[in-house]
Amino acid sequence: MWEYAPAPESRDIANLKPAYRMFVDGQFVEGSGEPLKTINPGTEEVLAEVSTASKSDVDTAVKAARRAYDRVWSKMPGSERAKYIYRIARQIQERGRELAVLESLDNGKPIKESRDVDVPTAAAHFFYHAGWADKLGYAGYGPDPKPLGVAGQVIPWNFPLLMAAWKIAPALACGNTVVLKPAETTPLTALVLADIIAQCDLPPGVVNIIPGAGDIGAALVEHDGVDKVAFTGSTEVGKTIQRQLAGTNKKLTLELGGKAANVVFDDAPLDQAVEGIVNGIFFNQGHVCCAGSRLLVQESIADELLEKLHARVSTLRVGDPLDKNTDVGAINSREQLARITELTESGEAEGAQRWTSSCPLPDKGFYFAPTVFSGVSQAMRIAREEIFGPVLSVLTFRTPDEAVAKANNTPYGLSAGVWTEKGSRILWMAQRMRAGVVWSNTFNRFDPTAPFGGYQESGFGREGGRTGLEAYLDV
Repeated sequence: MWEYAPAPESRDIANLKPAYRMFVDGQFVEGSGEPLKTINPGTEEVLAEVSTASKSDVDTAVKAARRAYDRVWSKMPGSERAKYIYRIARQIQERGRELAVLESLDNGKPIKESRDVDVPTAAAHFFYHAGWADKLGYAGYGPDPKPLGVAGQVIPWNFPLLMAAWKIAPALACGNTVVLKPAETTPLTALVLADIIAQCDLPPGVVNIIPGAGDIGAALVEHDGVDKVAFTGSTEVGKTIQRQLAGTNKKLTLELGGKAANVVFDDAPLDQAVEGIVNGIFFNQGHVCCAGSRLLVQESIADELLEKLHARVSTLRVGDPLDKNTDVGAINSREQLARITELTESGEAEGAQRWTSSCPLPDKGFYFAPTVFSGVSQAMRIAREEIFGPVLSVLTFRTPDEAVAKANNTPYGLSAGVWTEKGSRILWMAQRMRAGVVWSNTFNRFDPTAPFGGYQESGFGREGGRTGLEAYLDV
C-alpha cells in the first residue's frame, strides 16, 4: 500500500475570526442569547465565539424579513432577483477555498469533500435557481405563481454551507425572504455566506441568519410571522415540528432521517460496486441522511464482495480533515461519537460480526474507524436505527422479491441504490422500492436540477429541480 506524506491545506485560508455575529436586516449585530464556542472536531480546540439569538432576536429577524418582503423583494421583477442570486453564486465560487477550509475546520469533513463537493454544489444551487427567478410562470404552477412570504429555515450540521444554499436559493428565486438558523455546532460558513450576501448588496432583511440552539429553531418555527417552514434534521424533531404546525396555515417541508438500502445483485460489476458502497457509507463520515447504511448483497456473491470490501476499506485514511489525503475525517461532536459507539456496541451484543479497519486514529479529536457488520438480521438495532456514522450493516438476499421486501422493511424512505448490469431489473426495482431517490450503479450523486426528498419518516416535500419550486410558491 502506498504511504502518503501529509499534505495539509493551510488553515490561514479560512480567514478565521475570533468572534462572529448574527446577521439581521442587512447588518451583523450582537445577539442577546448566550454566546457559544464552536469547536474543531478534528482537534477539540475552540475555533471562535459566536453570538447567538434570543427569542426577541427571532422576532426582530422575522419582522425584518417581512418588511423586506412587503416593500422590496416580492415586488422586484424576477429578472432583477436573478441578478442578486447569480452574484451570490459567483462570490461563493470566488471564495471557494476559504469556505472549504472553514467548513472542514468547523464540521470535521475532509477538505477534498468540502472543496470538491460542498462548495461547488452550493454555488450550483444558486446558479440554477437564478435561472428560474424570471421563468416561474413556465414552471407548471400557473401563469403567475406568487411567493409565500417569510420562510423560516432550520438546517443541520452535516452539510452546513450546502444546506444553507439548498434552502435559501429556491426561496429567493420564488420571491420569498428568509430567516435561517444554522446548526449549533457548525454556524461559521453560514455566517460567511451572510458576509457574501452583504457584499452582493442584497436588500436588507431579505436574508437573515440567526445562530442558536434548538430553542431558537423552535421559536422560529412557531413564530406567527413565518409563512413557510423548511427543516432538515432528525425525524424526532421533524415530528415535533409537524405537531406544532398542525392546524396552521404554514406550508411545511421536512427532510429527515434515512436508513438506505444499497442492493447488489450477482451480475453487478463488483469492483465498481465496492467503490459505490464505500462512497455510500463513508462519505462525510457517514453523516449523510441518505447514506447507504444497509448493504443488501445477493447470497451467491456475499463472501467475495465482503472480501473485496474489507480490502478496500482497509486503505481508507482517517485523520486530519485539512489533509488532502484524508478519506474519512472527524465525527462532528463528542455527542455524535458517543451515539455511534453505543450503537456499534449493540450490534456486537446482538450477535453481528464486527470488522473494523485497523487504521491508526489521531490522539486528539473525535474519530471513529470505518466499521462493517456482517451476519446482520433485520431485527437488530444497527439494521433499524440511523447510526449517522461510518458503520455499514450487511444483509443478504436470494431473490429480487426478497431484496425489495428487505429494502422496504424500514420506517424511512429517503434513498436507495441498485447495482446490476440489467436495465430492466433496475427499473423493476425502482418501481417497487419506497424511496425518494433510487440511484443506479452509483450512489450519493446530487444535482440541483433533480428533486430530492423522502417518504414515511424521511419526511415529505421535494427540494431541487422544477418540482422543488412548488414548496416556495402559493399554488
